[in-house]
Parts: sequence; structure tokens; C-alpha cells
Amino acid sequence: MDGEGRSSGLVKSAAVKLSEMGERTKELGTAMKDPHQQRRIILVIVCVALLLDNMLYMVIVPIIPDYLAELESEQSEHIVMHRNSSFNSTSQDKINKNNLDIQIGVLFASKAILQLLVSPLSGTFIDRVGYDIPLLIGLSVMFVSTCIFAIGENYATLFVARSLQGLGSAFADTSGIAMIADKYTEESERSTALGIALAFISFGSLVAPPFGGILYEFVGKKVPFIVLACICLADGFLLLTVIKPFSNRTRENRPVGTPIYKLMVDPYIAVVAGALTVCNIPLAFLEPTISNWMETTMHSTQWQMGLTWLPAFFPHVLGVYMTVKLAAKHPNLQWFYGALGMVIIGASSCTVPACKTFGQLIAPLCGICFGIALVDTALLPTLAFLVDVRHVSVYGSIYAIADISYSVAYAMGPIVASQIVHNIGFVQLNLGMGLVNVLYAPALLLLRNVCQMKPSHSERDNLLEEAPQGLYDTIKMEERRAKKKGYRSAGNCLAVDENGFDNFRAQRSASEESSGPEYT
Repeated sequence: MDGEGRSSGLVKSAAVKLSEMGERTKELGTAMKDPHQQRRIILVIVCVALLLDNMLYMVIVPIIPDYLAELESEQSEHIVMHRNSSFNSTSQDKINKNNLDIQIGVLFASKAILQLLVSPLSGTFIDRVGYDIPLLIGLSVMFVSTCIFAIGENYATLFVARSLQGLGSAFADTSGIAMIADKYTEESERSTALGIALAFISFGSLVAPPFGGILYEFVGKKVPFIVLACICLADGFLLLTVIKPFSNRTRENRPVGTPIYKLMVDPYIAVVAGALTVCNIPLAFLEPTISNWMETTMHSTQWQMGLTWLPAFFPHVLGVYMTVKLAAKHPNLQWFYGALGMVIIGASSCTVPACKTFGQLIAPLCGICFGIALVDTALLPTLAFLVDVRHVSVYGSIYAIADISYSVAYAMGPIVASQIVHNIGFVQLNLGMGLVNVLYAPALLLLRNVCQMKPSHSERDNLLEEAPQGLYDTIKMEERRAKKKGYRSAGNCLAVDENGFDNFRAQRSASEESSGPEYT
């Protein structure tokens, strides 16, 4: 009897737990259907994708040079070399070291180079099919790339893995940032969401080297990449569960985005893209060169070189937080925050060569990352705003331009920076980067009146030199204006601007005149 009572009690408790799990599953399903909750989950998915991409980008920094050096030494043992003198032996060692440095530089740059080449195509593809499928493609390619990194045992395999990562980044990064801009339409919310994404990018870039170095030291090369591959797989499953990119949805009514080449010739967008490239040059050029400089001038230890950029994570997050708060209070000063960030980057770059100890070096590196946070957090939302007011509110191509801007800096960094240091010197490299940032800062004055721009139908016609694409543009403009200002009266009354002029009605009549039977 006691046994039967215990078994019945276990059955009842199991039934209660199952019912509780069912209720929680229903609550989770209901929460996922809620637009606001779904928007937050999408932000988490995108942030994890950006975190993975940047961790994979930087995790190889402490692993690959040492691993390739071991491969080089193993190969040299199988080669019978006849050396007649110690001079020949020393010369051969120098040649091998130079070849290894070139191989490492090309391997590091291959990701950014392929990303630079693919981004224009991925931006157009994202504009055509939406943001979810390209994000899934990017995560899938990054997963394959990470697995190849784990099993790769020669230079050619690692080069293929690094290049594949660039292909995946061109889709995942661009579609992820564009999806955030599309889901968060209000400027304050958009700045906050993009700021969170930038914080994850910073965290991935700065935490990955010690993460990879520690795991590589104690458990081998494969483990760091297996961990990242598992996280990437989980993020992909979450994307399939929440967004369901292959569900039957109509894509025929998607607006036609502005071609990327027309966005590139927009002077405002060109200034922002140039600022994103220039502000990231110090970081991209210092990452492959600062370790050797620290070893020769400071006699730094391996742990110091591995933790060089880790303290800079905190001022980067602080810069993101400050810019988001300031932009919410003074949105008309976004250009000033970017210009201030470039001046801080320039001043910090110039002070790097003057540092004599590891403690002194932390300050300028923190200044560089703080300045980059100001520039990125101020200007990335500005790109979306420029597309909203001057083009069509489709964000694939505009953030492909931002991706190209970053890729230009990081494609040149591993190759060009080493040559500059070798031919001119580390001091001259930093002075040049600082000067370029300070000189470029005044160019952001062109953006000082951007916040006063409003969606203008006539401006869009003149800029694109084509007829309106249907009612979508005018309807989207009216919806956005209604959210910001509210309707003047209830019912079917349309929004009226501060001058008492019904812009939407005028735009609709202009659309009807220009498009003819489409609206009948």
C-alpha cells in the first residue's frame, strides 16, 4: 500500500510539473507573438550574432601565430638544409620569420577583404529578400567557418576558414544591424538598440583574445572554436524559432530600396562612411603592430600583451552609454559627438608612442576606444535617419556601406600597418593616424542640420531621378509622422505640419499624377 501511494504521488507530481511546463510554454509562445517582446528577442539574436562574429575575428590573435610557428618548425625538421656557416643559418631564420609574418598578415586581412568585396552584393540582396534570411545565411556560414577553424591543420585550410568568415559577416552583420534599424523606428529607441549592439561588438573584440589564449594554453586549439560553434548553432535555432524566415509570407509588397551606388554618392552618407573608416584606422592598425612594439620597447610579458585591449572595454561601454543619453536629450548634436570622438581618437593615437610602461599605455588605448564609441554610436543611427528622410526606409544597402567602411580599415590594417612600421616607424604611424582623425573631424559639420530634415517627396524625386514607387513611401512617411507628432484630430483626419499644410495629401496627389493608373 505504501508503495502504491508513493507511486501515485510521483505520478501526480509529474503531472503537475508537466502542466506547469505546458503553461510556461504557452506563455513563452504568447510572449513571442507580442511585437514588443519579439523585438527584444530579435535584438538578443542580433547581438549574439555580432558577438560571435567579433569573437571569431579576434580569438585567433593569440592562437594562430603560435600554431603556424609550430607548423613551420615541424616542416623545417623534415627538410635537410646544408648550412655552411652560422651567418647562413641566421639569415634563413630571418627569412622564415618574415615569411611567417606575411602569412599571418594575409590570413588576418583575408576576412575583411572578402567582406569588403561581398558587402555591396549582400546589401542589395538584403533589400530584395528582407533581413531574416540573410541573417540565417550569415550564421550558417559562420558556423561552417568556425568548424573548419577547429579541424584545420594547415595554412590553406585556415585561410579558407578565415575567408568564409568574411562571407558570413557580410550577411550577418549587415542584415543584423539593418534589422535593428527597421524594428526600432523611433530615433531614441534606435540609438539605444544600436548602442547595445555596439557594446556586444566591443565585448566580443576585447574579450576574445584572453578567452582564446587561455583555452588554447590549457585545452588546445579546437576547444575555443567548438564553444563558439555551439553558441552560433543555438543562435541560429533561436532565429528559426522566433522569426521563422521560411514561413509563407508575402514579399511582393516590399518597398524598392535605393540602389547602393546612389546611396554612396549622397554627400551626407559619404561623410558618415568616411568618418567610420577613419575612426577605426587606429584600432585596425594598432592591433597587429602594438604587441611587437611593446615587446621591444617595454619588454612586456605575454599576459600583458594578451590583456592590452581588455581594459578598453569599459570606456567603450561608457562612451556608448553617454552618447545614447546625450542623443536622447540633444539629438541635434549627433555630429558634434562624432567630431569630439574623432578628436579624442587623434589625441590618444599621438600619445601612444610616448608611453614607457604597460600602465601608461592603458590610458591612450582607453581613449581610442572611448572615441570610437562616440563616433559609432552617434553616426550609425544617423545613417538610418538619412535613409528615412532622403531615400526609402530600407536599410540593407545603407548598412552594407557601413560594413564596407569598417572593412576598408581592417583590410588595410594587418598588411599596410606592418609595412609602415617597418619603413617609417611606429611613432610616425601613430602621429599620422592621429592627424588624419583630427583633420577629418571638421567634415562632420556638414551633418549639423541633418536633424532638421524631414521626409520630402520632391527631394526624393530629385535625388533618385525616378518616379515614386507607389503608395508605400507616402504611407510610411505618414505613419512615422503620426508616431512623432500625433494626429491633429480623431477619425480619418490626416497629419498636418506646423505650417498648416497637409503634406500627405499633397504627396498623394503628386503620386497619383505621376503614376497614373496604378492608383485607380
